[in-house]
Amino acid sequence: MHRLATGIDILDRQLGGGIPAGSVVLLAADPASQSELFLYELTTTRGTLWLTTLRSEVAVRDALDRCPIPTGNPTVRDVGGDAPLDMANKLVRDLPEGANLVIDVVDMLERTEPPRFRKFLNDLQTHMVNTRGLTILHGLKGESVPSNRDLTEHMADIVFDLETKIDGSEIENRLAVPKFRGGTALDETIKLRLADRVSVDTSRDIA
Repeated sequence: MHRLATGIDILDRQLGGGIPAGSVVLLAADPASQSELFLYELTTTRGTLWLTTLRSEVAVRDALDRCPIPTGNPTVRDVGGDAPLDMANKLVRDLPEGANLVIDVVDMLERTEPPRFRKFLNDLQTHMVNTRGLTILHGLKGESVPSNRDLTEHMADIVFDLETKIDGSEIENRLAVPKFRGGTALDETIKLRLADRVSVDTSRDIA
């Protein structure tokens, strides 16, 4: 099975070489976390279309420019207008072979009617399989999680669940991979250090 690198060496090793081509991945994380680092690292691997639903195009480009690590040069489009799902669907259809797609954040699309959102996810999965690309749906956790999040979790091929908590004087980040369709999910979490980039937390053992 052809695998695509995520740009994060430790994660690729844990996943047996990366993510299978054609996959749709949900990255669920707290709003007050460094989860965007996963997206920045992904842009270094291959051509990327970045669809932003909350931040403006200028804000995303500025964040990439200010990132202390090398990033790619993704095409950024703001789809957070009156019909975000329709705009996203139109742009996805034009994705070329072997490209990355980032939807940041998917929450806005999840707030549409379940049948329409289900069709979008099915069309997205078909396009990823046909083009052997990779999609990351960045979803926020918390009290305002959209009701369609369960649908996203079920339809996604892989789920990354990032938990961030403050433990005394330390900020602890744990990444779980509870779902890996067509592969092997991780039976342990990975303790990560999320500062300027994604790395293993070497001050503590992998739990």
